[in-house]
Amino acid sequence: MNRRVLGKTGLEISVVGYGASPLGAVYGVFREQDGIDAVHTALDGGVNFIDVSPYYGATTAETVLGKALRGIARAGYVLASKVGRYGDAEFDFSAEGVTRSVHESLARLGTNYLDLVQCHDIEFVDLDQVIDETLPALRALQQAGTVRAVGVTGYPLPALAYVAERAEIDTVMSYCQYTLQDRRLAAWRDRFDELGVAVINASPLGMGALTTRGAPAWHPAAPEVLERCAAAAAACAARGSDIAELALAFSVSTGPFASTVIGSADPANVRASLDWAQQTPDPNLLREVEQILAPVRDRGWVNGRPENQRPGGGAL
Repeated sequence: MNRRVLGKTGLEISVVGYGASPLGAVYGVFREQDGIDAVHTALDGGVNFIDVSPYYGATTAETVLGKALRGIARAGYVLASKVGRYGDAEFDFSAEGVTRSVHESLARLGTNYLDLVQCHDIEFVDLDQVIDETLPALRALQQAGTVRAVGVTGYPLPALAYVAERAEIDTVMSYCQYTLQDRRLAAWRDRFDELGVAVINASPLGMGALTTRGAPAWHPAAPEVLERCAAAAAACAARGSDIAELALAFSVSTGPFASTVIGSADPANVRASLDWAQQTPDPNLLREVEQILAPVRDRGWVNGRPENQRPGGGAL
């Protein structure tokens, strides 16, 4: 598994990361041992970057991940968690709240430091609070040796840029925006790079939309987008292929990002995903799928506060 340096942090992370949200049953129930085995499969496959959050399964994902990492040398993985979001409508980006949250995550994960702590889904709160209160609190934890790097996550790219241009951060992470259907994250990569901010891409399968099973019922994309994704999956199946294979190969092989994060609580799925992620996409199948998805290319959704979709009035 190839590795890249995570911006200016000095941390070397695998180009494919393991996203632990499925360990919180975000995509359905699972056997805990399967989830633990999925983490071990990722590590055995060369993955060293692991991303989690207390929000996933109301701390369940962190708890299961902590069990999976027990007994594994701490230097063998780069561990990222998040602060600020704890439920669908539960947020606390106060200095006191995020400081407490980091220490609670450390206890669940069984470690005395986190390599990366990210402010989770900042578009739902006052961005200036993130800049003026949350990030300074995390930098204080960094000075104490509890945190090695600090970043922000979210869906609207202008909100991430607003914070990156006004505060010192090490990383940004966004999701569903460098996929077969939506490639807007790549257009923002140079902007973040100029600021010395590393970019992490998550959900290259579009939160399940670019899979044979299809999007979960809670998926926020418009029906037309999901219908086109389903048609693309059917076209791949007709040619004896799985759209997830094409989607992963495309995102990892062409995405100019520090890492692309994928996740599953099924070790067999992790094994297959790691194999697919290191392949070159079939150009003929890619062309066919791109034609199917062309009418909905780069179509996303509104997430978070209206004022955070384009804070400061900057260009989208």
